[in-house]
Amino acid sequence: MDGQNRLKIAREGEFSYQICLERDLSHLPAALESCGLGGGKVCIVTDTHVGPLYAEGVKRALGGLFTVITTFVMEAGEENKQLSTVQALYTHLINNNFERRDLLLALGGGVVGDLTGFAAATYLRGIDFIQMPTTLLSQVDSSIGGKTGVDLDSYKNMVGAFHQPRLVYMDLHTLDTLDERQFACGMAEIIKHGLLRDASYHQWLGEAQARIQARDMAAIQEMIYRSCQIKADIVEQDPTEKGPRALLNLGHTIGHAIEKKMEFQMLHGQCVALGYVAAAYISCQRGLISAADLDMIERMNSLYQLPIRLKDDPSMGGSAMKEIPTKEILEATKKDKKMAQGQIRFILLRRVGEAIVDTTVSDEELCRAIDHLKGL
Repeated sequence: MDGQNRLKIAREGEFSYQICLERDLSHLPAALESCGLGGGKVCIVTDTHVGPLYAEGVKRALGGLFTVITTFVMEAGEENKQLSTVQALYTHLINNNFERRDLLLALGGGVVGDLTGFAAATYLRGIDFIQMPTTLLSQVDSSIGGKTGVDLDSYKNMVGAFHQPRLVYMDLHTLDTLDERQFACGMAEIIKHGLLRDASYHQWLGEAQARIQARDMAAIQEMIYRSCQIKADIVEQDPTEKGPRALLNLGHTIGHAIEKKMEFQMLHGQCVALGYVAAAYISCQRGLISAADLDMIERMNSLYQLPIRLKDDPSMGGSAMKEIPTKEILEATKKDKKMAQGQIRFILLRRVGEAIVDTTVSDEELCRAIDHLKGL
């Protein structure tokens, strides 16, 4: 465990920032000062779930660093990740005289982080922000890499910008208040990291499952560190998704289509889990991975209370989803922002631990994969 609490993500001439894995807020002031941050105003952007738990503690930690600390609280939920919420945040910043040298702090999960980053990228043509992710999914995924954005109607992240944070600071004890479904959603992104880049890590996740599910802090910290290493390495190579960063979209094309058709009643991580099962199914049908590999991937989902079929759990909306025609889900994949010249850039598995970008996946293959998720 020694040394597994700091990562640096950097691209020469473009960005450089630390990812700090801590167990409380005591190191936050020093982390900010090491980035040259402090002295002006800071706005803590949070939501109605996270704010009551952690906002006051963050304010106390920042008290000696900033002249003004304000809080903007948005309604929790994906449905509020909209331009109207960004506009309300802009108004708050204007009313409090925020200038370019001031700072936004995103305290929450992926919705808060994405929206705050987008506001930071666009307010006064760009101000600094830091990420303080409080969910497992945001700690290993959305807080790292500078993708920001909001949804447009029911289309995920259709409006956005690349804007790197100055710092990512994780208080790992925020996971203590995370419910089981949200924890499982984070595990979907973590399992995805092993599938696309590191077979030994994927195997370790199976071996360490009991410790991880018990939220053993040493296991949790090792897991988050290893996932952040994978994402940081890919982002450093390709910050604006012109090449290998697309591999991080494993599971997202069909996953986003399911999320949209279910009107966000299913959680993002649940949809991603189904999406990479579908990708593994297509990979198996093409002879890239074996039937045993596909079975192993599905068993890993089951270990971590993630779905493998749309009919698995009515509480996830699966029963309703099964009734949506396959062709409607297929059409939703065509609205994905990852299209290139009318072709879906689909992510397949060449083997467990190695993903590839493929633009030849046919509608028939997609439909068969969706039907596999329906148990047909």
